[in-house]
Amino acid sequence: MSGDHDHGAHGHSHAPASFGRAFAIGTALNLGFVAVEATYGVLAGSMALLADAGHNLSDVLGLVIAWGAATLARRAPTARYTYGLRSSSILAAFLNALLLLVAIAIIAVEAIGRFSEPAPVAGNTVMVVAAAGIVVNGITAWLFASGRKGDLNIRGAFLHMAADAAVSAGVVVAGFVITRTGWSWIDPVTSLVIVAVIAVGTWGLLRDSVNMSLQAVPPGIDMAEIEAFLRERSGVADIHDLHVWPLSTTETALTVHLVVPRGTPGDHYVATIAGELHDRFGIDHATMQVESGDGAACRFEPDDVV
Repeated sequence: MSGDHDHGAHGHSHAPASFGRAFAIGTALNLGFVAVEATYGVLAGSMALLADAGHNLSDVLGLVIAWGAATLARRAPTARYTYGLRSSSILAAFLNALLLLVAIAIIAVEAIGRFSEPAPVAGNTVMVVAAAGIVVNGITAWLFASGRKGDLNIRGAFLHMAADAAVSAGVVVAGFVITRTGWSWIDPVTSLVIVAVIAVGTWGLLRDSVNMSLQAVPPGIDMAEIEAFLRERSGVADIHDLHVWPLSTTETALTVHLVVPRGTPGDHYVATIAGELHDRFGIDHATMQVESGDGAACRFEPDDVV
């Protein structure tokens, strides 16, 4: 048996795009806004503002986690971490999802308590501060917009900020209603709506990060289609031990055994298949072991053996 590995131009995207400046600006903007929002939340007696400030603080921590992971993902491989620290971006996405769950649990408990012990709310102050939040969160979300489709870690940062902008808009509406009606119960109701919005956005992030942590096939990749593609390659009589998993939130790896009884192909044969896997399926790191099929049976041939 012989092994061939794609080292060509198609194969590796060893580092994700850098969003260091976006993380720095977003963290600074949101940290400053958290201080302002929390202060006015206390002064105005608004649970909605305090809830949003608490959530924004969790987003600051989330941005720092995502920023750290993006930095670690760019480190070169070592003798101990032979793939580098790319998978830290998966861990960061998972931690961000957990952080959001803790935040919404705290917000929900506080909001429910306000129904039994209502407090006066300064609606005008709520509107002004929350409106500023729309601007801060909108700008931060825009900084990450270009990377949201190709990187779960960046997508987590983008979704947090975009959701916060929408939530701040909801707080503005709540403040307006309170100033017109005097209904203080609108404030905790808005807080619970905030919880629902965050929970919906968090579920997708949690699901995808858990799946990636368990080395599940990344979303958008069809294993049946990849298997059919490999079986259709010229000279391939059979395949087995096919695995596809995420190396990070931006890179995908594949390993497979190809049975080629017509003779061991050269490097160009395997490199061509690896390039096609990259172009058609987004596989960044393809490793193929070539077997003649006329020797001892491969111990990895049954599909249930790993």
